[in-house]
Amino acid sequence: MARVVVDVMLKPEILDPQGKAVHGAFGRLGFDGVADVRQGKRFEITLDGDATEERVAQIRKAAETLLANPVIEDFEVHVDMDEAPAGEAGGES
Repeated sequence: MARVVVDVMLKPEILDPQGKAVHGAFGRLGFDGVADVRQGKRFEITLDGDATEERVAQIRKAAETLLANPVIEDFEVHVDMDEAPAGEAGGES
């Protein structure tokens, strides 16, 4: 079994009210030195079998059409190397 991770973030030019709220809370709670916070979402998809290039491409297509809104969000797809079989490559974007 392999795990493919899709990280989705708002595009930099899109306002992030939840990130701003968390940023404000850092200061109120005494955490100094935080310049900015952006909120996102992470999907961990466990596959039956190996994370082949074809299967990762299918996950990328699902990210484009289901997991992310391409108008306002960017996403990255990568194989979780802690879960991938020995020899599998990761870091796919």
